Amino acid sequence: MASVKSRSKLTRREFMRLSAAAAAGVSLLPALSCTSTVIPSPMKRSFGRINFDVTTIGLGGQGSLMWTPEGIEPVDIILKSFDLGINYYDTSNAYGPSQKNYGKAFRKLNLVPGQKGYDQKLRDSIFLTTKTMVRWAKGNYPKLDNVRNSTDGDHGEGAVADLKRSLSQMFGNDDGSYPEGAYVNMILIHNITNFEEVDVVFKGLETPLDINENFGALVALRDYRDGTNITGLNPKNEKLVRHLGFSGHNNAPAMMDMIQRDKWDLLDGMLVAINVNDRRYLNMQYNVIPVAQARNLGIIGMKVFADGTMYTKEPGWSSKPEDVVRVIGTETVPSRPLIEYVLTTPGIHTLIIGIGEINNNPLKCQLVQNYYASQIKPDALSESERRELEKIGERARNGETNYFQLADTGLTPPRNAKISKSDGVKLSWDTSYAGNEPVSHYEIVCDGKTIGTVRHLPQVSRDPFIYEITSGKEFKVVAVDAIGRKSATEVLTA
Repeated sequence: MASVKSRSKLTRREFMRLSAAAAAGVSLLPALSCTSTVIPSPMKRSFGRINFDVTTIGLGGQGSLMWTPEGIEPVDIILKSFDLGINYYDTSNAYGPSQKNYGKAFRKLNLVPGQKGYDQKLRDSIFLTTKTMVRWAKGNYPKLDNVRNSTDGDHGEGAVADLKRSLSQMFGNDDGSYPEGAYVNMILIHNITNFEEVDVVFKGLETPLDINENFGALVALRDYRDGTNITGLNPKNEKLVRHLGFSGHNNAPAMMDMIQRDKWDLLDGMLVAINVNDRRYLNMQYNVIPVAQARNLGIIGMKVFADGTMYTKEPGWSSKPEDVVRVIGTETVPSRPLIEYVLTTPGIHTLIIGIGEINNNPLKCQLVQNYYASQIKPDALSESERRELEKIGERARNGETNYFQLADTGLTPPRNAKISKSDGVKLSWDTSYAGNEPVSHYEIVCDGKTIGTVRHLPQVSRDPFIYEITSGKEFKVVAVDAIGRKSATEVLTA
């Protein structure tokens, strides 16, 4: 049976010194072996509503697992992650050979059900997530404006086929088959970018389900989570996935909508772009992350280094081995504070980082250095300390790194504000979107005077905020952020 290597007695304090030295470009203890050194067990956090304690760092499915530079063995990166005790693993049907690289590693680790020596205990100890960028359940889906559907598979079908492809590539022979007992812990509907895509994903849930027509990915994936056949797409009543979720890099409002519309509690996880430059854009940390946290989703951070644009890569989606970052920070932009920022963002449970290379020298081993930087408690940094770390982000392209994220719009007025009358006057509105400071509260203005306030809370459903008053003629609802800036609705007339 393959085994995970035992850990060395090198202390966290010693490795913190090494990590700081690496960030400054200083070479210490070059003879210390990354592959032979055993390190302390990783920190873990409760993973939202998911009954799992997740390590504070996970292995991203891109980097050299997807775009493999010459001389790099991606399977060794996966095996080294297991050696370190990392228990969260990320991949996708849009990541080229990434899933097949996991498949090669899983055979070495005896993680294939039915294989001689299958290590179920090890399989139960990890959390394996894949993704689909197909918004529809079945193939032959219509082409709609602003709705992207993409897969590296040649199956010509929908999200269900992507799920099965993941199992076939990681646990089978990449021929469409997979062994009995194979499963992924979670599948994410990947890279939700706009409201039209959310509309498609919820078809068959928010709209009548007609199994003879096409419908959204969620209702079909629910069948493969629960072992049901409501959609007619799971005639064998298979259970191939344990949790459903989604991811997003770009559009916090659309991601909020995704969560707010989930009145069936189908979504257990969210993968979200978050880094030190987040507040320069239409940010995630004051918009969608609090909503996901309030719904108790397991929240995974990504784009910690802005897809490499903090370092060697030009802004824009990676597409080739030359785009893979193989450095461990720089003297100007050290990597450790960037990781610490993400892991002290309220609501974040873990993060994923794609690895370019590993090295026998721990100072040059991306995986080891990232591992140690991730050993931090959620409340280890104050808000003022986090703001100091944001200054590091300014040093990378003057902070203009997050090409994948919408531009900052500032604090918006409360949305969809309405007024109705019965025995009195009832005001209703939907959440404002935060600018670079969180929303604090809403002021109610009646006939030119502020008559009350409503505390801002994450809006976790489509149920609006409500304020009732006995009388009045002209009203405004005013959003106020944490530093007192305001943004008001138009006048509402009773």
